[in-house]
Amino acid sequence: MDIHAVIDDAEQKQFTNSLVKEWLDEVRDALYDAEDLLEQIHYEFSKTELNAEFQSSASKVRSFESKMIEVLDDLESLLNQKVVQDFKISSGVRSGLGNKVSAKKNESTSLVTEEVIYGRDEDKEKILNWLTSDSENSRQLSILCIVGMGGMGKTTLAQHVYNDPKIKEGRFDEKAWVCISDEFDVLKVSKAIIGAFTKSKDDSEDLEMVQGRLKEKLTGKKFLLVLDDVWNEDRNQWKLLQTPLKYGGQGSKILISTRSNKVASIMESNNIHQLK
Repeated sequence: MDIHAVIDDAEQKQFTNSLVKEWLDEVRDALYDAEDLLEQIHYEFSKTELNAEFQSSASKVRSFESKMIEVLDDLESLLNQKVVQDFKISSGVRSGLGNKVSAKKNESTSLVTEEVIYGRDEDKEKILNWLTSDSENSRQLSILCIVGMGGMGKTTLAQHVYNDPKIKEGRFDEKAWVCISDEFDVLKVSKAIIGAFTKSKDDSEDLEMVQGRLKEKLTGKKFLLVLDDVWNEDRNQWKLLQTPLKYGGQGSKILISTRSNKVASIMESNNIHQLK
């Protein structure tokens, strides 16, 4: 949580400060180590359950414990580096002094913030091919998740895809971009989606009315919806949100960017595009 409290500001500063870029690279490596360790623990636990191999579990626990301490030490060291002191607290988790903070996370728009995107031509092409293809089951919502850690360029990639002239080949009747960020409130997000499609603000506080308008707007229309920076891990909230979206026309697509593979699973994504 401490890392996430400064990661968004670091993502912006990495382009003008080589020390910040180096710090982000080290954080990414440390978090990959943490992810690998958790996967190993999950694998060993599943194997132990399956085979009832309890004899060797104690030594494995000690081994995992030492690895866990090592990973946590690495993360703590990264958090205490001098370069971190210049970051703004942007995700509202907590400050370096342990105090709660209340800061609004940076939001994104569909406008391209970086004119050139380096090293992502192949990624962009794959996503564009998916968006302009009608080969999948048209009865279901077609969803693709771009998954990658902070600083990998998920939002920038989505912006370039969203604004690419090839999108016209998809023949979408409606297009909309919504930044989800920290709070995933179904009413709030539904209002943001209908506002993005209609280019107007919906002040209703009634979910029934808001989703009814969204259903009316999208029924029978082929749409492209980008949900940028999704953190929600509540499957029930996602199911409720997508109800009016299911009325969209054949070939409708939802493109999601997220830092979490779990989010991609909960969103019931047809495709997961992992950024390397």
